[in-house]
Amino acid sequence: MLEGVIRESIGKKGTKALRRDGYLIANIYGKGLENINAAFKMNEYIRSVRNKDNLAFAIKVDGKELSVVVQSYESQAVTGKLLHVDLMVAQAGLQTTYNVPVVAVGEAVGLKNQGLLHIAKPRLRVKAAIENLPNTIEIDVTKMDVGNSKLVRDLDAIPNVTILDSDRVALISIIKAK
Repeated sequence: MLEGVIRESIGKKGTKALRRDGYLIANIYGKGLENINAAFKMNEYIRSVRNKDNLAFAIKVDGKELSVVVQSYESQAVTGKLLHVDLMVAQAGLQTTYNVPVVAVGEAVGLKNQGLLHIAKPRLRVKAAIENLPNTIEIDVTKMDVGNSKLVRDLDAIPNVTILDSDRVALISIIKAK
């Protein structure tokens, strides 16, 4: 479980001092909950996010255990180092907007015909309760050839999940290699 500390100072000077000491600045929020300004050790945060098996993962801040989902993050443009992360508390039974990863399954026919797999939308916006939320949205690409694409409307319906992106948005396509 990822453990964090509450930030006493939320100003620029305190934030810079925490970053210098190897902390990642985080805001934790949820519907009906008071915002928590926290900080996590950078390496521990990255390790726990990479090794999670669900979209939601457990954290402990100020003695409270929370299940959270990464809503957004900010990274340094040149180095790619994380600067800030927004974590939303995953509350059971509450319909909320989440970004679910899109994953291609299988090997496309178009890849053998000098095509490239292009994931146009790596994350899909959905609205669901956390208990109904899929970990990934898998798209079968085995029958796709060069020039083919899969749109949001081509996805099978997921029970108790509403897809918020437009139905004409391309998710995955096989493009011609130059």
